[in-house]
Amino acid sequence: MSLFSSSNNYIGVDIGTSSVKMVELGKKANKIELITYGYSEGVREGFSDDWLKNPGYVAMVIDKIYRQMGGSAEKAVATLPAFSVFSSIINLHNVDKKSLAQAVEWEAKKFIPLPLEEMILDWKIITSLSGKKEDTNVFLTGSPKKLVKKYVDIFRKTIVTLASLETETFSLIRSLLGDDKSTVMIVEIGAANADICVVKNGIPVVSRSLDMGGMGITKAIASALNIGTLRAEQFKRDLGVSANIAGSTVVPKTIAGSAGAIVEEVRYLINVFQNKSEDKIEKVILSGGSAMLPNLAPFMSEKLNMNVVVGDPWARVFCQPELKPILSEIGPSFSVAIGSALRELE
Repeated sequence: MSLFSSSNNYIGVDIGTSSVKMVELGKKANKIELITYGYSEGVREGFSDDWLKNPGYVAMVIDKIYRQMGGSAEKAVATLPAFSVFSSIINLHNVDKKSLAQAVEWEAKKFIPLPLEEMILDWKIITSLSGKKEDTNVFLTGSPKKLVKKYVDIFRKTIVTLASLETETFSLIRSLLGDDKSTVMIVEIGAANADICVVKNGIPVVSRSLDMGGMGITKAIASALNIGTLRAEQFKRDLGVSANIAGSTVVPKTIAGSAGAIVEEVRYLINVFQNKSEDKIEKVILSGGSAMLPNLAPFMSEKLNMNVVVGDPWARVFCQPELKPILSEIGPSFSVAIGSALRELE
């Protein structure tokens, strides 16, 4: 039985392209504790990347996980996928407070490729990048109204109430960086996508989404060995980026080839940022299910010639000692869910 009142707990929900992950956190005496967690992998559940077409099915999956993990919280925070949300830092020169909203909307038209009436805009003032008093920097995000409505429809059918929505990038920053204001890069490698962002002072200043992820690596292995995806997935997790395990070279070379494409995009974004800024990226933090591929971090570190680490989203969460081995193993997969639950507890 939890020492925390369930009314003060929050569930973070990460609806990915092939799975749902949920974490319930509670807070007492300034300490955040893991209450419970659960997940549903697409390979076993029949989850697919067109889940938005069937909100009722996703709601059923969420409720199933909630019951199986013994959830008690009444409210949930969910995340919008980074690749579906437009974001940018805009610089406004000599704009007074009364004209700020109008100026932001005008600037939004320049980089959001959809009509603004189809978007939900959100923005906040951040520290001026130029250092000039007359400049106002604003971090702007635009989310498609249709996408937001889908999430609302899903949670109308679930046991828990949707308390808030945010872009998964901010959940990652919260769980992996906390109050760390250094300049780092986060690489979230999901099933279908890899989302890369440079974070400075807790704000994503450069970002990019790629149509490549863990499932692409699995399919490449399946094709190379002429085997099924389930077996290919197991090979991927067993062998990783190494040619010296189990005497096999085909699987590691296939993984290295797929991972190499992500490495090149990471390298490109690092160069884009550092060519335009005096700041240097201190390290690359890996997250997502594929972040735990054996030897992926050292492989990327060697290719990029910089420090690459696997992020630990549990660092700010108290967990029972006996759970730490399994939590360390699944941690990168839960970074988004943990960060979203933390949103309402900080």
